[in-house]
Amino acid sequence: MKLSVIICCYNEAATIQQVVQKTKVVTLPAGWEREIMVIDNFSTDGTRDILRQLNDPDIRLIFHERNMGKGMSIRTGIAHMTGDYLIIQDADLEYDPAEHPRFCRKADETHAAAIFGSRVLDGDVKYEYTHAYLGVRFLTAVTNLLFGGHLTDVATATKMVRADVVQSLNLTTTDFNLDFELPDKILLAGYQIIEIPITYNPRTYEEGKKIKTKDGIRALFTMLRDRLGLTPVLKPDTAVNTKEAMQNT
Repeated sequence: MKLSVIICCYNEAATIQQVVQKTKVVTLPAGWEREIMVIDNFSTDGTRDILRQLNDPDIRLIFHERNMGKGMSIRTGIAHMTGDYLIIQDADLEYDPAEHPRFCRKADETHAAAIFGSRVLDGDVKYEYTHAYLGVRFLTAVTNLLFGGHLTDVATATKMVRADVVQSLNLTTTDFNLDFELPDKILLAGYQIIEIPITYNPRTYEEGKKIKTKDGIRALFTMLRDRLGLTPVLKPDTAVNTKEAMQNT
């Protein structure tokens, strides 16, 4: 099995090198190999220079020529991945790459279509801002209500999805909304999402946190759009194959 690690970064000069190195030194379970892709979304703080200086053949670097949003960075990674599963890794230090092996072991056990990390599943809730915690709880409840999920943390950044599943979805958003469009369309396509507990080290806006209240409002509109069927769930050329795969799962 092969894991494609998609590291999305925008203006993360202070942490990008550490995140890449922490990802590289992680030992995956037996039978797993890894590719690391760093998608830079037109950083202007020196992040691109740091990445170019890595000179590491094990790291695939993709540079956007303009800022197109985190969602577009993930979609770029999906388009270039060669693994059996992808896992999304943020370029800050809020999420720890050392937990990737736990996702791989869960995939080995379940062959799940999607495995999400939950920041609240073990009861140790760490949020820097009360409004962020309440917003995630609300958006998670809406996701479960509209799409029949059983999630505890829909807004988690660490999402692992099987390649055939994620590449069949008609993902259209380009910003933080992809964190919500992705589970929406996984559930609409008839797949289940498994959760495992993860650690979380939240940062402040002063430290570089980017997602804001307005992004939560956009996420709500994305959910309503998807529930109303205003965009197709599956790509036309993969809809038949995906339905067959679901029947054989």
